[in-house]
Amino acid sequence: MEQAEQVDWVEIPAGTLRRGTPPEEVDGVARRYADTGVPVEWYLKEAPRAEIHVPAFRIARTQVTVGRWAPFAAATGGPVPDAPADHPVTGVTWEAATAYCRWLGHRLGGLDVRLPTEDEWERAARGDDGREFPWGDEYRTGLANMVDLGVGTTMPVGSFPEGAGPFGTLDMAGNADEWTSTRYAPYPGAPAEVPSIEDWAFDPHITRGGAFRHDRDLARCARRHGAYERDLAAIGVGFRLAAPAG
Repeated sequence: MEQAEQVDWVEIPAGTLRRGTPPEEVDGVARRYADTGVPVEWYLKEAPRAEIHVPAFRIARTQVTVGRWAPFAAATGGPVPDAPADHPVTGVTWEAATAYCRWLGHRLGGLDVRLPTEDEWERAARGDDGREFPWGDEYRTGLANMVDLGVGTTMPVGSFPEGAGPFGTLDMAGNADEWTSTRYAPYPGAPAEVPSIEDWAFDPHITRGGAFRHDRDLARCARRHGAYERDLAAIGVGFRLAAPAG
């Protein structure tokens, strides 16, 4: 197996995800992040809080890098971003990300490589509690490549080991936004104001984690959003892999 095809998997045990945000806390969340200009309606999509059983699965420790994307691009005639090999690949459509998963799964002997579901992503980022960020309840500049860091572009994956999630995943906040396999829909029991569809989105699938150009509100484990701009490279959309438990 070539080095570019090896995946550093993190085993996520079966457990209960405290998904989302209680409706009565949404206004407080909006006030905490008022300086970002995000309206309260965007946070309402996180409501209600629910306890969700998530079966065991595997998730990649880091986002797919340019170096790991390059062999797939060469095999399929796709583009390779002009970025260092150890940076996350960005500008990837949802269809291209899922195609990469299928291609890699075949190269790994038929492994069911895929994008994580939205619930799996939040479980890996949040663990067994209701923490605000992968590393805990307080945001700290220097634990993720968000806009406040001032870098203005991607960085090598795994640059912030102190910002690791509870299971050891890295960069689940910042650097590159991440596709999930889940199409947007309100959570069951969502407030009536939550839109049933987001027809203004470029793609209907949920992305998570935020990118280098985003404010700290998108570093929150509960924050769910979409790809609202067509230029996926400019907004820093990438992905990480998931697979059945080993």
